Amino acid sequence: MENLISISQQRTFTIEEARRLLPVIYRITEQYHTEVKMLANRLKGIREVKPDLAVQLEGEINSLVEKWNGKVARLGATPKGLWLADFDNGEGYYCWKFPENDILHRHAYHEGFSGRVSLTTM
Repeated sequence: MENLISISQQRTFTIEEARRLLPVIYRITEQYHTEVKMLANRLKGIREVKPDLAVQLEGEINSLVEKWNGKVARLGATPKGLWLADFDNGEGYYCWKFPENDILHRHAYHEGFSGRVSLTTM
């Protein structure tokens, strides 16, 4: 039986493989995005009033983002920014950014998010 998800393996993806993995990455990202957004909203209201608590909240936010990065990487994708994941395709990356529902872009290895082009132009 073929494994649906390989854990902790850097790999290359076909677009079909990346799209099969996307629902898992989407759910993980949605969870962490919600938690970070909640903490960031608390942080806005207390930064000036309670600087010690603000530092603590910033640490919690950083920790959540690091955990998200680790989970995405363990699934074989490459976290490339906040809520942005790339899937190595052997010639560059398929590029996804939360909350997109599908992988619709790609870019070369030497380009970043700003170099994204639509998969329909392939």
